[in-house]
Amino acid sequence: MGGSVGRVLMMLGVFTSDPDKVSVDSITLFVTLLCACIVIGHLLEENRWMNESISALFIGLGTGIVILLATKGASSRILEFDEELFFIYLLPPIIFNAGFQVKKKQFFRNFMTIMLFGAFGTGISFFIISF
Repeated sequence: MGGSVGRVLMMLGVFTSDPDKVSVDSITLFVTLLCACIVIGHLLEENRWMNESISALFIGLGTGIVILLATKGASSRILEFDEELFFIYLLPPIIFNAGFQVKKKQFFRNFMTIMLFGAFGTGISFFIISF
């Protein structure tokens, strides 16, 4: 199966060494997967057993498997992770959304627990990284 998928994608010119085409392919794949996650998450809104995050996880897992099968296990440039993109553009909206949706009463009721987890987590991270 991996060879046939790979042959079809090679004929379509999906895997190429041209950096501009790789960039366009990556952005197109990202936007397509994002739209699929939003639509499937909306369709599964009433489902108790599978929420949006699980559907996004399975969509990403399936896409990664298809790309790895198509490239026959070779690392593909489309699967590269850019930390700068994540920390500058993707993480701030995630943190803002989490802070915006927090319920004040529950937050202040669990404030000491949150602070203890934060302090101990920072300490553990410090010791792991420094030694």
